[in-house]
Amino acid sequence: MMDDKTLTELLASTKTIAVIGASSNPSRASLGVSRFLQRQGYRVIPVNPNETEVLGEKAYPSLKDVPEHVDIVDIFRRPARVPEVVEEALQKGVRCIWMQEGIVNEAAAQTAEQAGVPVVMDRCILKELARLLP
Repeated sequence: MMDDKTLTELLASTKTIAVIGASSNPSRASLGVSRFLQRQGYRVIPVNPNETEVLGEKAYPSLKDVPEHVDIVDIFRRPARVPEVVEEALQKGVRCIWMQEGIVNEAAAQTAEQAGVPVVMDRCILKELARLLP
């Protein structure tokens, strides 16, 4: 688990966040979080094979299809789907893997951490940003 100082430094130095499971459906938490991240100045890249665009950004079917560097991968997927996202994230060279509130996959987190990529699990990036970066 990352301490507040490390988390603050990560969030302050991050430029691009890929939101896995981003949706254009207003009832989905991923849309609200993505909108908040955009308003905070982050470049948000939606990743969802069922979307073509979210919040004015081109959506990609998978993380491996994203043509640019990604700092944080923010996951809004069922825990059983997390390992495949982690594998793609490791291949992409991301700085951090973030699993939203309610998403826990210890094995996938261990895989990432053994590869040297820190993991934030079962925490909301919106809430953490609001708490840590006034």
